[in-house]
Amino acid sequence: MNTELFIARRLFSSKEQNQRMSRRIVRLAVAGISLGMAVMILAVAIVTGFKQEIEGKVNGFAAQLQVVNYDSNQSYETKPINSQPAFLDRLHTIQGIKKVQQFATKPGMIKAGEEIQGVILKGIAADFDWSFFEKNRVEGAVIQLDSVRTDDVWISEQLSLLLKLKLGDRFRMYFLNENEKLPRVRQFTVGGIYRTGLEEFDRMFVLVDLRHVQRLNSWGDDEISGFEIYLDQLDEVDYMEYEVRGLVLSVLEENAPLMRVVNVKQKFPYIFDWLNLLDMNVWIILTLMVLVAGFNMISGLLVIILERTRMIGILKSMGAANANIRKVFLYLSAFLVGEGLLWGNLLGLLLGWAQHYGEIIHLDPASYYVDTVPVNLVFSHLVLLNIGAMLVTLLMLVGPSYLVGRISPEKTIRFE
Repeated sequence: MNTELFIARRLFSSKEQNQRMSRRIVRLAVAGISLGMAVMILAVAIVTGFKQEIEGKVNGFAAQLQVVNYDSNQSYETKPINSQPAFLDRLHTIQGIKKVQQFATKPGMIKAGEEIQGVILKGIAADFDWSFFEKNRVEGAVIQLDSVRTDDVWISEQLSLLLKLKLGDRFRMYFLNENEKLPRVRQFTVGGIYRTGLEEFDRMFVLVDLRHVQRLNSWGDDEISGFEIYLDQLDEVDYMEYEVRGLVLSVLEENAPLMRVVNVKQKFPYIFDWLNLLDMNVWIILTLMVLVAGFNMISGLLVIILERTRMIGILKSMGAANANIRKVFLYLSAFLVGEGLLWGNLLGLLLGWAQHYGEIIHLDPASYYVDTVPVNLVFSHLVLLNIGAMLVTLLMLVGPSYLVGRISPEKTIRFE
């Protein structure tokens, strides 16, 4: 039988009335732990939710990796590559690649009535994955990309409001090509409207049949801007970039243009740098909350030891070693910390689920890229938070527990 654990359990469940003051102090310490745990759960859930939402939206527009002509610069006026390169079949066999699809881009200007707006036409082919845009669809139907070129395009809700365009409306676009004095003009029809909340991208991209971009650029039917590569795991993007680059360079064809692999983190560094700053904020919050919880429990433990001075003297007079008595108070502290963590988990989960399903707190999409605070509750995060908080708090209590050794039994048995 574990005597120290038995005594700690009795102390934990004790209801003695002469300990009302210490119980209040201990309850405050437990409440502090509960609040700290709730804050930690929400901080981790919100930041991972932000990262998941924003990365998903950026990848929906640009994919994790792109293979493009080496001469293409950071603008959307690109140089063509062949739509059936030698590496394409082998690219599909690389483990970790979920999907590969063609794309082509062309900068242009929309004129609708008196309104003018510069945009990027993003040409898509029959292999285009519509899942992201269907998830963010406001109205309209998927563009049918069959043997006949279609004039239907998808624009964002932001563009539709800015240009006063509705579903089914026709509008003109103007394009300038190098060495051409007059702009090329095309008419398109609004076939769908989407809203992602990523306003910088919403006001920029218009989805169109890829064959329109080919004609506007005077390309052949087998020429495109490049390939978009979607991965199973975003955190593997750097390794997969190395793998894809090695494959592309290993099968260069004679007279074919040199190609390069573009990482989405390099293409939009400001977004991912901002997300990395959020990670730093979370670590600061976690550190502060654990330290606060630890100091709360230190004060509670000291009060308990002082109040149980007579009990400590009796145990010592019966032959109990200081180490055994310290174990009693550390076990008691573990019970109290566990109680605080339990209530903290319940509070954190309740608030997290309320925000996730009720969307109580709203944000400005222009600043935060999302219109509500996203919450991503992951079981493994909860387990690690609880284990980490428990271990750090108990380690902080080891030092104060040595106060037991300074208590003399002959002076404390009569302590009132």
